Amino acid sequence: VQLQASGGGLVQAGDSLRLSCVASGHTLRFYTVAWFRQAPGKEREKVSVLTWNGDISYGDSVKGRFTISRDDGKKMVFLQMTSLKPEDTAVYYCAVRLQGKRVFDNWGQGTQVTVSS
Repeated sequence: VQLQASGGGLVQAGDSLRLSCVASGHTLRFYTVAWFRQAPGKEREKVSVLTWNGDISYGDSVKGRFTISRDDGKKMVFLQMTSLKPEDTAVYYCAVRLQGKRVFDNWGQGTQVTVSS
């Protein structure tokens, strides 16, 4: 599976953005999908996970503000981000792992999100 993320940009605090990730080669039906982010000088952080069977989890810092979703028919994953804060500034990556695997082993190239105060 090859992944390509898009939708990042420069926004102001309080704005919204919708990130998209499109997969090529395979349907995502049997994949768990996720969004991660990494800010300069910080470790990579798991933002949200949507399992192949529909379970969803969010990192504490984005709960109530971000929403993950998927469209298996279009082989796409989305991250709707609202009430953005400067601390959300990071490169955002989509990743997938096949059902039964424990490691996310397919990653997109990342899209930059910058939130100004």
